[in-house]
This record gives sequence, C-alpha cells and structure tokens, in this order.
Amino acid sequence: MNKIIFFAQIRELVETDSIILDANQVSILELLEQLSKRGDRWALAFKERVILCAVNQVLVDSDYIIQAGDEIAFFPPVTGG
Repeated sequence: MNKIIFFAQIRELVETDSIILDANQVSILELLEQLSKRGDRWALAFKERVILCAVNQVLVDSDYIIQAGDEIAFFPPVTGG
C-alpha cells in the first residue's frame, strides 16, 4: 500500500490531505490518470499536469515506477509558506 499526500490547491480541490492506495508498479503518470477519474474535483486538481511529485521526499519524474510502501506527495510548482 502507498500513502498519497496532497498539498496546497490540490488538497483543497480533492478535499483531503491524504489517501491510502495500492499503486505498486504504477508510474506517476498512470497514478495521476487514475486519480483524475475519481470525480470532477479530482479531474480539475490534476488536469494541468504541471504538478510536482516527490516519492519518499525526493522529487521524481512522471515515469517513476512506484514501489510498495513508497510515500507519494503531489504539490503545485509554486507553494507559499
């Protein structure tokens, strides 16, 4: 299982800060596509594809293949403090 964490506007749109999901052996891009299908707010949150992703607190590209136990975080390119 994987913990998926959402930050900033993404968190506001999907109305949750995290979910637990089995994303083992799925690419980040495929995960984004799956999440976009969860409903209108989810589709809006991920439609731009200009989203940064970190796996285990390290930035990764969209072709990264998720492993069991990885923690995935999505956030917009610019976040405030």
